[in-house]
Amino acid sequence: MVNVENIHSLTDFRRNASNYVEQIKETKAPLVLTVNGEAAVVVQDAHTFQQMLNRLQQLEQELNQLKLENLQQEIQKGINQADRGELFDGEEVMARLQARYQAGLADAS
Repeated sequence: MVNVENIHSLTDFRRNASNYVEQIKETKAPLVLTVNGEAAVVVQDAHTFQQMLNRLQQLEQELNQLKLENLQQEIQKGINQADRGELFDGEEVMARLQARYQAGLADAS
């Protein structure tokens, strides 16, 4: 979250750029710049920005790993059902899905 004290006009930033850059380096806090009173740009030190990108990439990888593990578990469930002879033909599966969909529509009304 951005501190309200770190919101300044682009004009003020231009006039005092070196001071703001030093502040950003020291505090590691982003600075929001406004144009005509509306937030337009966020200025952040490069190291903190890179850390944020690295963390985002790590979280995306973890999420993809969780999705893959979940998919593998679902596939294994299907294999186990097939091994037990609990297979359904495509028409039966579609009929069940359609019934669930219709029930969901009825519940929403």
